[in-house]
Amino acid sequence: MKRLALATALAAFAVAAQAEPVTYNIDNSHTYPHFTYNHLGFSNQTHKFDKTSGTVVLDRAAKTGSVDVTIEAASVNTGSALFDEHIQAADYFDTANHPTLTFKSSKMKFKGDRPVSVMGDLTIKGVTKPVKLEVTNFKCQPHPMLKVEACGANATTQVKRSDFNMGKNAPYVSDEVTLTLAIEAVKVPPAAE
Repeated sequence: MKRLALATALAAFAVAAQAEPVTYNIDNSHTYPHFTYNHLGFSNQTHKFDKTSGTVVLDRAAKTGSVDVTIEAASVNTGSALFDEHIQAADYFDTANHPTLTFKSSKMKFKGDRPVSVMGDLTIKGVTKPVKLEVTNFKCQPHPMLKVEACGANATTQVKRSDFNMGKNAPYVSDEVTLTLAIEAVKVPPAAE
């Protein structure tokens, strides 16, 4: 009887231990926030940001989590220094007055142990709007090179530039912009959490 009680207690402890939130730091070198819009009806253009930081917290057993992402607006990379400067001006990102874009989640929806959507507040140019990111890819596993658990995901949403006071040249340049976050994050060691 004592063995059964001990086994039950150990099993309960193991389940409780698995149901703890795990914090992951965003790996800037493998995180690729980018945005796509239509340019004059000719083509869909895609540009990226080079500097991203933040954390992801997951409790896959409890089906809860949070995301806190900060993107440096001045790290926008269009492939053209002249155009980078152009869209950092006051009519667009206004990086002199609004140096960051942020996303802070309020809710994460799971299917099984996999997040399928993340709701939260997106702030661009000092304007905050609720958005829903659809998670199109998600995986957690031991990182083969870093030898620590890592998670990666792709998530996307669509917004209107004009909602963030960036509507100049619409509709010639589309007001609708697709935002995509390709993200990788590495588990924070327990002592550092």
